[in-house]
Amino acid sequence: MKDYIWKRVVEVSTYIARTRSTVREAAKVFGVSKSTVHKDVTERLPKIDSQLAAKVHQVLETNKAERHLRGGEATRLKYLQEQRGQETRQTPSEPPVGA
Repeated sequence: MKDYIWKRVVEVSTYIARTRSTVREAAKVFGVSKSTVHKDVTERLPKIDSQLAAKVHQVLETNKAERHLRGGEATRLKYLQEQRGQETRQTPSEPPVGA
């Protein structure tokens, strides 16, 4: 394994273990694809550091178990934003009562 790959695997894995971030979040921070991060932590990391691999695996399992909650929250926020946007765009067609 080339040095730059080895270094990236350790840095990404340490970041995920320390911050409990998702694969997507780590990919954004390190400027690589989700596929690269996933391959780094599932295939390459166990060959480098088994203890760190176990910690990262636990974080990934937790994130996997919670992903349906994050997805539901994202959908809820999306519809709330759309609803607020419609409320501000609507203009009354009649003047208010008593005006």
